[in-house]
Amino acid sequence: MKLHTIDTGLFKLDGGAMHGVVPKSMWTKKNPADENNMCSWAMRCLLVEDGNRLILIDNGLGDKQDAKFFSYYFLHGDATLQKSLRAKGFDVSDITDVFLTHLHFDHCGGSIGKKDDKFYPVFQNAIYWSNEEHWAWATKPNARERASFLKENILPIQESGQLKFFKENDELIPGFKAWFTHGHTGAMMLPHIEYQGKTVVFMADLLPSVAHVPLPWIMAYDTRPLLTLSEKETFLPKAADNEFVLFFEHDYQNECCTVSKTENNFQVKETFSLEQYFEK
Repeated sequence: MKLHTIDTGLFKLDGGAMHGVVPKSMWTKKNPADENNMCSWAMRCLLVEDGNRLILIDNGLGDKQDAKFFSYYFLHGDATLQKSLRAKGFDVSDITDVFLTHLHFDHCGGSIGKKDDKFYPVFQNAIYWSNEEHWAWATKPNARERASFLKENILPIQESGQLKFFKENDELIPGFKAWFTHGHTGAMMLPHIEYQGKTVVFMADLLPSVAHVPLPWIMAYDTRPLLTLSEKETFLPKAADNEFVLFFEHDYQNECCTVSKTENNFQVKETFSLEQYFEK
């Protein structure tokens, strides 16, 4: 098995929404905001190469939305999904599996392309993995999340016949499992990958960045923040005790970290890139 970091670009989101009840005087030291109170965030994906399988975890915003949509999110940086795949020696046609942690637009927008007003699967040779509970949540969205679940990102996956559902006790390949969480959105999947004697955890939106490691740092976007708190209280002791490598999808400054316990909380122990950690 080999893991590859895939960068799909940067975007901006409101700093207050991303940091929840934490005062700006505190969070701005970790994630500085611009004049519009917007902070930069990554859309970092993970590619798992294992024998004949090439599994892409999430795929960013994509490029099919109109100029008005993109004007809200201030895309910047030079990275794209296709460029990052090519830099690793791969093409979208090589992907065998697309594992979608959840179906918010910044995680699954690259799944579907658009040509001549028709939508098509970008990964034409891949199985797209979601789960039944989250699929129902996304295709019949509540009013609070409706703007994050864009039907053009979601329904064409099913229409293509490439959709399959993952179950909580399934193993996609040996050493690749997922923990289902429910605080951010219904049944978000966090891949746990056994790699070179360590557990690499793709954090998706449970921990968007290293700033979100302390227990009270929870996004206002989360549908059930107290459940997120409980999930962090369950996860972080295991992460500290077992030296999990936490892989961040949205932290534009830090790719990975390990964590340690404090007297009443948790803190970042060390930050590093995936490549640095496994080649040292």
